Amino acid sequence: MSEDATHLPERGKVWHRYVAIGDSFTEGMSDEDPARPGAYVGWADRLAGHLSQLAGGEFAYANLAVRGRLLADVIGPQLDAALALRPDLVSMVGGGNDILRPRADLDAIADTLEAAVVRLRAAGADVLLATPTDPAGAPVLGMLRGRHAIHSANIFSIAQQHGCYVVNQWGMDALRDLRMWGEDRIHMTSEGHRRVALNALSALGHDTDRSDWSTPLPPQTPLGRRESAAANAAWARTHLAPWVQRRLKGTSSGDTVTAKRPDLQPLDETWSEGR
Repeated sequence: MSEDATHLPERGKVWHRYVAIGDSFTEGMSDEDPARPGAYVGWADRLAGHLSQLAGGEFAYANLAVRGRLLADVIGPQLDAALALRPDLVSMVGGGNDILRPRADLDAIADTLEAAVVRLRAAGADVLLATPTDPAGAPVLGMLRGRHAIHSANIFSIAQQHGCYVVNQWGMDALRDLRMWGEDRIHMTSEGHRRVALNALSALGHDTDRSDWSTPLPPQTPLGRRESAAANAAWARTHLAPWVQRRLKGTSSGDTVTAKRPDLQPLDETWSEGR
């Protein structure tokens, strides 16, 4: 990590040129867009709606994120494209797919993220980062809890050194509920994305109803052992096995996908936080 002096980000700023870069999380899977079959909304789009209202309409937004992308792409072509748009705010969430690799180098991931933050800050952009969620108790991903914890600590350290904002998903207890996750148990539902967008708005220093996005859902009756085993087996067949096959073949779900919003554009009148 850099040994630069600690910087504190300004609270409650208003931005006018927001660019989001990242992977499937920022693309918005599995927050389906009712207006565009096969497309997704997601937390970044929802955050853009809030920021546009704060900017009084003088606002433009681009989303360059693509599912399956590794950090090398997020801080490579995506970052280059983002800088060319001259944004005043960039959300950068990457490294999650890299952490899934057996030989993931968490220190190298942190160094790569920090170098990207330095580039963005030197260009005059504010930066919004996000920690991973806490996978405690989650099938398969629960085994990576230690990696996620280290990655979260690294993100906070980078943010402290360079004056970045951070969406603290690790501390969102509500996201430990499987009802916040889609059938693949990897991507959030619309409710999960809605809550993360409000968390992000709060992290940027704007007032939100914290209880609206941080309070867990009411308890539900847990599945019995047999039902739970059947659900886990169905998930493994439908989602885990295809993911493993793609890893073995060196392919990605995003190989044929391009950025959904590659240019800075104003939000039209039909855009709203509730899309």
